[in-house]
Amino acid sequence: MEFKRCSRCGNFFISNNDICCNCQVKDRADISKLSNILDSSTNINSINELSANSGVNPSNINRFIENKFISL
Repeated sequence: MEFKRCSRCGNFFISNNDICCNCQVKDRADISKLSNILDSSTNINSINELSANSGVNPSNINRFIENKFISL
């Protein structure tokens, strides 16, 4: 295990993950919310628009896309 800084909240933690355990719960909720929006809407044209519709920070959306948790 490594001493890391959470890519979501910035807190330090020890783990093999890129985010702390508190943020893992938030990530799962955000990914679920984004998946529901993407499944129900075909008119999402940008990450900023998706962020505005979901309330999820654009940097987190980019991280989810980069880590293949969601796809546009």
